[in-house]
Amino acid sequence: MIASLSGILSHKDSSSVIIDVQGVGYEVQLSARTYDTLPPSGEKTFLHIHTNVREDAITLFGFATREEKQLFLLLNTVSGVGPKLGLSILSGIAPQELCNAISLKDMARLTALSGVGKKTAQRLCMELGEKVGAFALEPVQTAAQPGSPVSSEGFAMQDAASALVNLGYAQETAWQALRAVQQEDAEKAAAMKVDELIRLALRSLA
Repeated sequence: MIASLSGILSHKDSSSVIIDVQGVGYEVQLSARTYDTLPPSGEKTFLHIHTNVREDAITLFGFATREEKQLFLLLNTVSGVGPKLGLSILSGIAPQELCNAISLKDMARLTALSGVGKKTAQRLCMELGEKVGAFALEPVQTAAQPGSPVSSEGFAMQDAASALVNLGYAQETAWQALRAVQQEDAEKAAAMKVDELIRLALRSLA
């Protein structure tokens, strides 16, 4: 099984990348959060990899951190949560914040994630409540430090992302636009209302 890849990032889009390892190109599916950490095309990159083997396909899933990979594997043990939904969940919430929400049974936070309904949120809490204990109950970063990505999204961000998806944008594209707003001024973005976030995100997509 492939556990990691280190090579040249030859191509990337919002949901997958191709990493050239000594002339062999590996296509890797990934979350929007991991996508945000990637260097420009043509530069060297490293990803933790989970190899998913099925009868009809072998799919590689890539993660910027070992923690994100471990959570992806845990999410896929939950009934009704497959790789696609697992990546969607990890695109919308930081790993540590996800663990906190599951541990504290924060249903409002979980159901705010794209694709997660009440029943799925309940299953996450029931089946993973004890398993995420090692990650949970740590302080969640609410403002970005200089040079570091924002690791927590509030309900306004979730609502803005949902609104952009309803307007026809892909979820990954919506989050990339919103993170662009965050990167300009994280503290200011944290205090913005949904309509202002949407307006600025649409401006970045124009």
